[in-house]
This record gives sequence, structure tokens and C-alpha cells, in this order.
Amino acid sequence: MRDIGDNTAKLIGFVQVHVGAKIYALPVQAVRIERDRTSTAPGGFFHDESGQFGIIVDGDASPSVVQEQIAAASAEAVRFITKRFLN
Repeated sequence: MRDIGDNTAKLIGFVQVHVGAKIYALPVQAVRIERDRTSTAPGGFFHDESGQFGIIVDGDASPSVVQEQIAAASAEAVRFITKRFLN
């Protein structure tokens, strides 16, 4: 799992995304995200040079907001993985 530079990150589970015939298990990590009120929604899908994928969500958000963040990040992950491996 990727070190996101925050030792307060908490693994809250995994999300499976299906791309073609493969299934990718993405770790979902909750972190406290410092932001101002005018910033965009925090968190989302991430990937790094070593090929690791994952999702980061706002650890202080309500469960419904976290669920929305996971859904949006999962859709982004499918688009990214599709472009990277199926094109």
C-alpha cells in the first residue's frame, strides 16, 4: 500500500473495480484533510509510478459523504485503468 505521508491514515477497507476480465482491489484510506471552505472536495483515486492504486477519503466526513467519495474515486479508477491497460 502506498505511503501517503500521513501516519494517521487508517485503512477502512477495499473496493473492487472490474476492468475487462480483471478485478483490481483498491485500498481505501481515511485521512484528516486540511482544507479551506473554497477548495474542491478532498480525496479521490491515486496511483503512483510503482503501479499501486488506491482511494483516499476524508476521515472527518460523514458516512454518506465518504460513500460518495468512494463512488466517484472508483469511477475515476475504472477510467484510468481502462485507458492505461486496454488502449
